[in-house]
Amino acid sequence: MDERIITAKIQVYTISELPEIEKNLISAARTISGNAYAPYSSFQVGAAVLLENGQIITGNNQENAAYPSGLCAERVALFFANAQYPNLKVKAIAITAQTGDLFVSNPTAPCGACRQVILESENRADYPIRILMAGSDIVYAVDSIKELLPLHFDKSNLKHE
Repeated sequence: MDERIITAKIQVYTISELPEIEKNLISAARTISGNAYAPYSSFQVGAAVLLENGQIITGNNQENAAYPSGLCAERVALFFANAQYPNLKVKAIAITAQTGDLFVSNPTAPCGACRQVILESENRADYPIRILMAGSDIVYAVDSIKELLPLHFDKSNLKHE
């Protein structure tokens, strides 16, 4: 038997330490989280995607009584960005969440399905996406989804050799 240790490099910031564009991205995610449709979980998630042209696309979670028919904020924002701007690279995505009027204190990480979609967006553009996971005061950041998904599944797994 062999054993491997897999680690992830996660940068930890206070919001005030971030560059202005990343502060703006988190602000956009926070704003849109207030519009999330989350009557079942009361966990309102917002995501903001920064395109290479500087445009910010936002999305929020949309729940449905017929689980799993809802959609996470990250996928709403990324699918819209990729549908409307298929030739523009996604540079970064910010994710935040609130319950009621309060933002959650711990940074909100993307779920497994969203991690896979972020990976596909990275691979599609051949460009790493910076991920900002914001809590109320602290932000976790990674320079690529591969930090959060080290044993990822992509098109190379579909090849027969």
